[in-house]
Amino acid sequence: MDLDNLQKVYDDADCIYSLQDVETALDKLVAPLTQHFAHKNPLVLGVMNGSLATLGYLLPRLNFLLEIDYVHATRYQGALQGNTLVWKRKPEIALAGRHILLVDDLLDQGITLKAIVDHCLGEHALSVSIAVLGTKRIAGYSAPIAADYSALDIPDKYVFGFGMDYHNYWRNAPGIFACKE
Repeated sequence: MDLDNLQKVYDDADCIYSLQDVETALDKLVAPLTQHFAHKNPLVLGVMNGSLATLGYLLPRLNFLLEIDYVHATRYQGALQGNTLVWKRKPEIALAGRHILLVDDLLDQGITLKAIVDHCLGEHALSVSIAVLGTKRIAGYSAPIAADYSALDIPDKYVFGFGMDYHNYWRNAPGIFACKE
């Protein structure tokens, strides 16, 4: 896709959540995350690349001891629809005996997050919790996993912005945008 078409996608998109809406929603996750993890020495795992913006916003607001690492598993690789899961990087910090907080941008079909949770549990993590910027409600579909903490409800449309991409672009869009049908 050329740069002019990528710009047109942004220009034509509907803003469903402004940057202020996103930040306000994420602020509401701080207290429950703090209550749950403050005394558990959690390992926070960002799911790359989508979690970058959400992690960057949340981490300075989590006022308790934690370690951070990341995992990179994807079914999209720049495409608009998921395919076979590809592991690009597993965590380097040992997961055994740890409480894990997975942070991601979006829970839609839940296949990638389920595989990551299964991996963590297979490595003997004590617990795995999921925090996402948004949960997409897909009509007639029940995801194999649910987020424990979700800031926003996302409509069943292709969305981008605040970490979520459109053909590997627009992760930096200031808010969450839905592509025109």
